Amino acid sequence: MSEYKKLSHTIYHCNYHLVFCPKYRYRIFTDDVADYTRQQIYALCRQKDLIEILELNVQPDHVHLVLSIPPKYAVSSVMGYLKGKLALLLFQRYERFGKRYWGRHLWARGYCVSTIGLNEEHIRKYVRWQEKKKKNLNNCNSNCHTQ
Repeated sequence: MSEYKKLSHTIYHCNYHLVFCPKYRYRIFTDDVADYTRQQIYALCRQKDLIEILELNVQPDHVHLVLSIPPKYAVSSVMGYLKGKLALLLFQRYERFGKRYWGRHLWARGYCVSTIGLNEEHIRKYVRWQEKKKKNLNNCNSNCHTQ
């Protein structure tokens, strides 16, 4: 149960693996740009209530994140927020990006997201067990009434 987090009316375990990259997959995240990007991602995630970075890896041409996002936020809105604010911060600090990314469009359009859940097989077994438990309870109730 320690893997779960709580809101006032919700218990959740919502972890996501996210990958996003700059347009044309340019290798812009090197040296100080990578460090600055990492710092800003941490700062931006701290500004959103209950979003937690579990892992962060800034590669030269893409960013990997593992985030815990509470169910009150849509993953798409979190990604829009991160990519939008991060682009503004990077253009502000590194003027050379303005020449390479005309129109101030830093990021490729999409992103990759996958959920990171609990062990799927255990959950499937639990669901099957719940069904068997219900059938056994129904059988017992029907047998108890006939006697």
